[in-house]
Amino acid sequence: MRIGFIGLGRMGSGMASNLIQAGHQVAVYNRSPEKAAPLVALGATAAQSVAEACRGEAVITMLADDPAVESTVFGDEGIRASLAMGALHVSCSTISVELSRRLAEAHAHASQRYVAAPVFGRPEAAAAAKLFVVACGAPDAVEAAGLLLAAIGQRTFVMSTQPEAANLVKLSGNFLIASVIESLGEAMALVGKGGIELPAYLDFLTSTLFTAPVYRTYGALIAEGRFEPAGFAAPLGQKDIRLALAAAEDLRVPMPLASLLRDRFLTLLAHGGDALDWSAIGQLAAEAAGAKPRA
Repeated sequence: MRIGFIGLGRMGSGMASNLIQAGHQVAVYNRSPEKAAPLVALGATAAQSVAEACRGEAVITMLADDPAVESTVFGDEGIRASLAMGALHVSCSTISVELSRRLAEAHAHASQRYVAAPVFGRPEAAAAAKLFVVACGAPDAVEAAGLLLAAIGQRTFVMSTQPEAANLVKLSGNFLIASVIESLGEAMALVGKGGIELPAYLDFLTSTLFTAPVYRTYGALIAEGRFEPAGFAAPLGQKDIRLALAAAEDLRVPMPLASLLRDRFLTLLAHGGDALDWSAIGQLAAEAAGAKPRA
């Protein structure tokens, strides 16, 4: 399939690479054009603009936040203005429920198709095509996106014909991951101050009570104080909790733990943690207990 891929951060680069290796003709675009070079070496074409990346049957976006997606889609030479009638926009970005709803309406008015397909997984999973994808949209659009999503992930979950539902699921998932990070940080602060070695404690936890990968991944990062380079930067974590709270307010769902997590991220950022992985909030409890930072 002839596709464009917009957004070549650590996640997007891995995803675009797998699409190339799956045999798709991929035109890549990024605001920092030097990020396209490794993908061009694999066989991609470097698009010089968003409009140029929209000349195929589909375009995939993997961008940081609502403002980046809005400017890319709604600009004078953006996706909505450049994509052909009947062509497909697959948004893999973690964005607000409200923006996803607006994207669906805008593409429908332009006789274009839209699928919201946010992904779960860190950059190493993106590079290995091991992401989990939540895809929502009109059945024909989701079907058209199927081969593309199969190239970037190990499984796609279809939950609704309303695209914004995928973004609600994604925000809820990131809320749960942040909750795990916070609870791990507090538990490790407790046992660590009590003299227990954190690697041994983590081995116990992940071999018995909590065997899910999220505990292994984030428990190791916290135990080792390994927060750089950021696989998922702290400001993005703060953004996702803020968007989850916005969705909760709209639906009138109290989320007191999410409010706590918002404050944890704000504390981390207020102390200069912008370049750290979002798992660095897991160190705040130890610091509050007087422990020396493990980073």
